[in-house]
Amino acid sequence: MTSFKLEVREVRKEYPGTVALKSVSLGFEGGKVHALLGKNGAGKSTLVKILAGATEPTSGQVLVDGNAVRLRSPREAFALGIATVYQELSLVPELSVGENILFGRLPHRGIAIDWPQVFQRAEAVLEGMKVRLDVRQKTSRLGVAQQQIVEIAKAMSYQPKVLMLDEPTSALAHGEAQNLFDLIRNLAARGVAIVYISHRLQELKEIADVMSVLRDGELVGTTSMEGATPATIAHLMFGEIVQKERPDDLRIGEENALEVRNLTRKGVLHDISFSLKKGEILGIAGMLGSGRSELLMSLFGAEKFDSGEIAVDGNVVLNPTPQAMKKLGLGLAPEDRKRQGLVQMLSTRENISLAALGRLSAGGVMSPSKQRAMSDASVRDLQIKAGDVRRPVSSLSGGNQQKVVVGKWLNTQPKILLFDEPTRGIDVQAKQQIFQIIWDFSRRGISSIIVSSELEELLEVCHRVLIMRGGRIVGEVRPEGLTIERLLELCIADEKYPPKGHPE
Repeated sequence: MTSFKLEVREVRKEYPGTVALKSVSLGFEGGKVHALLGKNGAGKSTLVKILAGATEPTSGQVLVDGNAVRLRSPREAFALGIATVYQELSLVPELSVGENILFGRLPHRGIAIDWPQVFQRAEAVLEGMKVRLDVRQKTSRLGVAQQQIVEIAKAMSYQPKVLMLDEPTSALAHGEAQNLFDLIRNLAARGVAIVYISHRLQELKEIADVMSVLRDGELVGTTSMEGATPATIAHLMFGEIVQKERPDDLRIGEENALEVRNLTRKGVLHDISFSLKKGEILGIAGMLGSGRSELLMSLFGAEKFDSGEIAVDGNVVLNPTPQAMKKLGLGLAPEDRKRQGLVQMLSTRENISLAALGRLSAGGVMSPSKQRAMSDASVRDLQIKAGDVRRPVSSLSGGNQQKVVVGKWLNTQPKILLFDEPTRGIDVQAKQQIFQIIWDFSRRGISSIIVSSELEELLEVCHRVLIMRGGRIVGEVRPEGLTIERLLELCIADEKYPPKGHPE
């Protein structure tokens, strides 16, 4: 019996000013879990959108069982057996599990909803997946892992031949992920083709049969997971990396700007201890779910921790809050700059001055002239390309928005800046400008901690890199002489697949 196959042949997708996919040819077979990998901007999301019917390719073909098809909408993709579960769940919390599974297709008896049929059909879908859930329960009462299963059940109610999963374990704990893996294996055993997108590379040995890697919009390789090593994955994802060198005039001070001792947050962070020198640029490397972002949030006082302590300039902070940490000289450029770092409806000028209103005010009244001078200086010094600083910050490019976030904190006269994915979604030139800003901070004695999924950037920018796995710091490395393959190997190793040797 021939298994189902979904293919793309010579698929190309162009957007104004960029080519997202360049002649990609790839096939996904029924009964297999096919991992789709690549750095941010590699083209994974674009390919998924094409297969899901959310966008059409500029050229090339999509084939279902050897027949060329045109997918002009998600409805057409569903009709051909292609279902997608995105990272952001689309459930309605106040509806029941059964209603969410059959959303938009509730059976009727006359003009009334046939509730017994709703719950019977929803239960049949869950039984087929070998999952037990109360279909009458409100979805809002479920945990994240159970909600993820409901989202998959919703897709499975269409009886798909292909199920595309975008970062399905990003919000799940280890045990919850294992339950999801069991479900995925059951679906693959039934002949469903699973397209599995994940940044958690340590999962791949456990769940995937095959992996394909996209880089800069091109397919660079497909290989069996059996025998694939971290070096193989790194080479496919990053290619030959020409590591740039930090400027040699950066000087690290003798005194500690920050000390973290035995920081613990139940289930998230475990006994975290490290120090940060004045002027030092410290990187934190680790896969999604390693606790990197949670650590930065705790350092800034935005998320509470259960035990341990944080000291700034040698003084222990008794009750870390964002307000307290800001007064002590810390600033945070968060991963989601649009929602957490900026107020999109406010102007560029207002966003730049947002964290330093105290310096611009007297008696509770802000000085427009001081605000104008501050924003003009930031735009000039950070080379922010803003045609009119009075327009909403949402009108700026991603790179310039990121500079506004940095400028906002720079105006507070910080001692330590925390950067979470500072170069996500920005172009190469903007990345280099951000690096230059961080190096300039170092020259002025301002310390930085950088979390980044772009491992080659940590090697380029940082003096020192901490390795995080499972909420723990498991090693420390220096960029000098370290390869991207070795750094990736240290990040994805676990008890089952330990690295060769240990971080020095």
